[in-house]
Amino acid sequence: MIPRNTYLQKIVPFIDTDLVKIFTGIRRCGKSVMLDLIKDALSERGVKKKQFVSMNFEDIETERYRDYQKLHEHISAKINKIDGKAYLFLDEIQEVGAWEKCVNSLRVKFDCDIYITGSNANLLSGEFATYLGGRYVEIVIYPFSFAEFIELYRSQNESADVEKIFKEYLLVGGMPYLKNVGFNYDASVMYLQDLYNSVVLKDIVRRNQIRSIDLFERVIKYVIANIGTTFSASGISNYFKSEKRDVAVDTILNHLRYSENAHLLSRVRRKDIVGKKTLAVSEKYYIADHGLREAVIGKNQQNISLTLENIVFMELKRRGYNVCVGKINGFEIDFIAEKNNACIYVQVCYLLASNQTVEREFSVLEKIKDNYPKFVVSLDEFDMSRNGIKHLNIRKFLLDSNW
Repeated sequence: MIPRNTYLQKIVPFIDTDLVKIFTGIRRCGKSVMLDLIKDALSERGVKKKQFVSMNFEDIETERYRDYQKLHEHISAKINKIDGKAYLFLDEIQEVGAWEKCVNSLRVKFDCDIYITGSNANLLSGEFATYLGGRYVEIVIYPFSFAEFIELYRSQNESADVEKIFKEYLLVGGMPYLKNVGFNYDASVMYLQDLYNSVVLKDIVRRNQIRSIDLFERVIKYVIANIGTTFSASGISNYFKSEKRDVAVDTILNHLRYSENAHLLSRVRRKDIVGKKTLAVSEKYYIADHGLREAVIGKNQQNISLTLENIVFMELKRRGYNVCVGKINGFEIDFIAEKNNACIYVQVCYLLASNQTVEREFSVLEKIKDNYPKFVVSLDEFDMSRNGIKHLNIRKFLLDSNW
């Protein structure tokens, strides 16, 4: 297992507290492995394995416990046999109806430390908020970062250099299972297509009772093909009208929201730097893992600027930044990333191949008069920094822990 220390560091302060620890994220991004890593950390603290109660609700053997009352009875019986504190690990909990009632009762009734995972952002809404408001901590798990992917790749190819590994990462993304197919392109694409279909069918279509699957897939594929492009729901609707197909704006908005809830897509709002207000129109969307885009749409290399932009966006999210698209005097800044009352500004492009491109990427950052860090990120190998704006090769940017 690759030790995902960034996430472990976030969870360590909450171990052995009565807060329920919840890991959410897209399917197969490594949530189950996080539970295993936590078990290892607990074992190092002296916790015995017999104190663990583990259940994966995608396993057919747990199907009989997908009713919250039956689950409560089953887990209670196991806890009563444990000498000392119990540690509960409940994987893909969204498969259990009214699971929040069970979890809250166990939390109140027993001396136990609870860890759960789920593949839907709505896991933490509605009834759950009523039962556990203020008594949980959520950590979103993302597919592997480039730094993690290097470690994964070198576990099979020790001598591979960073440039070669990045070319692989650029194409197939950072889903942990890719190691099992030896990073073979064809096998990776087949796996990612299966993953995409699983997310679409299990986490979106069935859960939200979508009737027109074909229409849903057309909408989502349109968005995936245009990641990082500013558009609106009405703009998507007009696109379909041009293809002689009427799609209501509300339908498009619902489809996008369902995809966000399944952690497939992330919506990014626009922010006016001068007016310091969030703009409610023309948002951008990015996909959880750019390898999924290669599997569904292809063209990661042909649309390399958009792919690089998606990679940078996801890295900002992994590091805990709140991200928006910037606007200043009619010009756009790719990312304003805010955290701990500070921010960084990032422009992303393929290559600074002409004076015109250099001017476009740097000049918009030069319009910002504060002293927060400003970056231009590209595949160029030569440093073109100017006027306090730092230019970095994207590999170096992704591996730099100091921004």
